[in-house]
Amino acid sequence: MDTRHLTPELALPQIRAVPLDRPLVWLWRGWQDLRANPLPSLAYGLLFGLGGDLILLASLSHPHLFTLALSGFFLLAPFLAVGLYELSRARAVDLQLGFVDSLRSLGRNPASLSLFGLALALLTLAWERLSAILFALLGPTDGQDAVGVLLPLLTDLEHWPLLLTWLTTGGSLALLVFALSVVAIPMLLDRERSDPVAAAITSLACVARNPLVMLIWGALIVALVLLGFATLLFGLVLFMPLLGHASWHAYKDLVE
Repeated sequence: MDTRHLTPELALPQIRAVPLDRPLVWLWRGWQDLRANPLPSLAYGLLFGLGGDLILLASLSHPHLFTLALSGFFLLAPFLAVGLYELSRARAVDLQLGFVDSLRSLGRNPASLSLFGLALALLTLAWERLSAILFALLGPTDGQDAVGVLLPLLTDLEHWPLLLTWLTTGGSLALLVFALSVVAIPMLLDRERSDPVAAAITSLACVARNPLVMLIWGALIVALVLLGFATLLFGLVLFMPLLGHASWHAYKDLVE
């Protein structure tokens, strides 16, 4: 796309094509950032892990909210990791930030970051309504906890079409959010004059230019987050900082 006629604020950056092994490089660089900033990075991890556990416990008696808490994590995580991007950004210029200092990154491009966060929140709300409708098709679930409702879904073949519909719909939405946000929020943080639309278009362009690489990267993110869920979210104490830092390096690699 020829962007010479656009204003500097609207001109889209060039996208690089990267080799298939780059997601592993991003994880390695993310690990280096985590080692260089252990206390603030793990503080974010603790917030993800403990906060997630509290949300899941609070929603245990509401099955569709329980599944929303699990699936909605994939939709909101890119925005929640802003502080981790800032830690990596600062380390690249030899600055050492603390946890509180990293939170000030939200003030660098507040309008654009807020609008993008609002868009993710609205998508999550839409998914909550759709998920509630799908669970209503199961029939009355009053008085049943999440385990009592979800176990039949997994074991009764009669419910598998509904389960597949839920997984397909949620997976499609998560894939859309991934494509729109994989580099968008780091870009809004890094380029104060960027706007949400340009950032989302740039993110889509990265996916279009590197489809296999981004598929691998998305699969690694899902695998590590699911592994974190399997450890009652305590694995997220390590995995979320790792993925947050790695996502910053993905942005720097993909966007000139």
